[in-house]
Amino acid sequence: MKKNWLSYMLVSVLLSGALTSCSDSFLDLKDPNHFTNENFWKDKADAESALAAAYSPIKYQMYGYYGAFDGWLNLNSRGDDIFTILNEEASMWDIANFQNSATTGNDPFGALYAGIQRANIVLRYIDNVPASGITESDRATIKGEALTLRAYQYFLLVNNYGDVPLRLIPSNEDDPNKTSSPQAEIWAQIETDLLTAIKDGNLPENRPAEQKGRIEKGTAITILGKVYATQHKYAEAKTLLKGLIDSSYDPFGLPSTGKRYRLMENFVDNFTTAYENNAESVFELQYSSDGDMSWGNEGGISLGSSLAQFIGPAKSGGWAKLMPSAFLVSEFTTETRGNRPTKTIINDKGEEEKVTNTDPTAEPNSKYDKRIYASMFFTPSEYGDWVSEGNGWYDGKFYGGLFTMDDLWTGNASKMAGGAPIFNVSQSSGAQIGKFLLKKYTAHYVKSKSADNMGNVEGRANNVRVIRFAETLLLYAEACAKEADKDQANWALNEIRQRAGLPKKDFEQIDLMKEIEHQCLLEFFGEGHRFDDLKRWYTTPQISMILKGNDKQGASNFKEKYKYFPIPSGELNNSSVEQNPLWK
Repeated sequence: MKKNWLSYMLVSVLLSGALTSCSDSFLDLKDPNHFTNENFWKDKADAESALAAAYSPIKYQMYGYYGAFDGWLNLNSRGDDIFTILNEEASMWDIANFQNSATTGNDPFGALYAGIQRANIVLRYIDNVPASGITESDRATIKGEALTLRAYQYFLLVNNYGDVPLRLIPSNEDDPNKTSSPQAEIWAQIETDLLTAIKDGNLPENRPAEQKGRIEKGTAITILGKVYATQHKYAEAKTLLKGLIDSSYDPFGLPSTGKRYRLMENFVDNFTTAYENNAESVFELQYSSDGDMSWGNEGGISLGSSLAQFIGPAKSGGWAKLMPSAFLVSEFTTETRGNRPTKTIINDKGEEEKVTNTDPTAEPNSKYDKRIYASMFFTPSEYGDWVSEGNGWYDGKFYGGLFTMDDLWTGNASKMAGGAPIFNVSQSSGAQIGKFLLKKYTAHYVKSKSADNMGNVEGRANNVRVIRFAETLLLYAEACAKEADKDQANWALNEIRQRAGLPKKDFEQIDLMKEIEHQCLLEFFGEGHRFDDLKRWYTTPQISMILKGNDKQGASNFKEKYKYFPIPSGELNNSSVEQNPLWK
């Protein structure tokens, strides 16, 4: 049973009534402290209770930005690395096919503003806590966390909606008819908040176990690096991220020197309950098996994640709403790690002879990029792969050995009846039609026939890793490539390649961005990065061409306005906010 600060502080806040839930419309958000001025904000515990609540909306179980339904599914379905199953929820299908509108689904716009409102409340009232109840160091840390949370949610808003209202104080004290601010103003405020958090926020470089999941200094720095990169401020991103890497990162494969960050040797350890809040985690949303098995956001005091329920195979209790795309599988299998190992023996004739080396640890100990085995369900031996559990890192026993790949594939037959990708896997004898299913973030590590069902205690306890240090490294590689620093771009790229079991390479300047894009595709498959990455790298006509070339569902519908979500009609009906001009 997981117990951490964020889980139990939030429960205590919700049960005590110190913070009430926010309405769907950000313009109608109540100040949850309006009736507690005399009995709240007395000490550090009160301040941390309010802060814990500010972490909640972004991870609402169903409808938060990283919630399982109208969050995670929609983040992924716009990318060309994902195939969205037909005949499921209409809203998900519309978004995947670029046919959505201002009335589509339960948009996370309001949840993001709920998080901003709660962060604003912390920033507004934290100075009311008397010096006798909190140290100045702790006060500064709480401010730094609130600033980072506010900045990150404004980043998600401006990147997804364009011009949005800028609220920096609790909504009950602000102009109720506030209109949208220009994107440039939003970006400037994001940078200001993050720079203040980094400089004055007293954010720790590392947290003790009981505080894992709370924002650290590296969190704020990496978010700011991504903010710079998204605006193509690559010189600033390069300088900032290099400072974090030099001070806080132990290079892959070298002995640890005790620095905060390093890539996990086994890629799968980033996506199970066994190694949560690990050395690679930069920002991780905390979930727990505790509380009721209920659906919703904060109602029912459910602390679990329903992500595995939505994406897991039908055979293991999931709803299997997403699959890897044929393009993604093709990219994953294009570069192999090399030929199967051999060894030289003396045969019966007394002659030297090369034979297959059956030692499972002999390198290369798999045919493909190591990340593919953690990302997708498939049967490696069907594609000439010699990977074996004897190598110490591969686990081919799906759900503790209860299911084979054929079991999972057959169990999804009704889901795929309306259409499924055709996986052409290159073989020496020609193309082979393959079978691949989404594995990342399923509960494949739980030995249960219903592991992916929301009712499974261990299956719903898995955290969501929003930012991993692999992203820090690839953002740095991108910034270096854009600033023509070939050596540093290659160094960062090869950190990623080495963990994947791929050979180190020295890419020429002209080839750097192509390889960076390729590594981002493979590294973050199924984590909701792909569409935003394409937006950062390419113009609208270029994105359209890429989506069509990769057979993305709905690619022919894509145009400029679909780079953004429309502001939900419910927000427009209750406020002075204007719709994104592209959606008018």
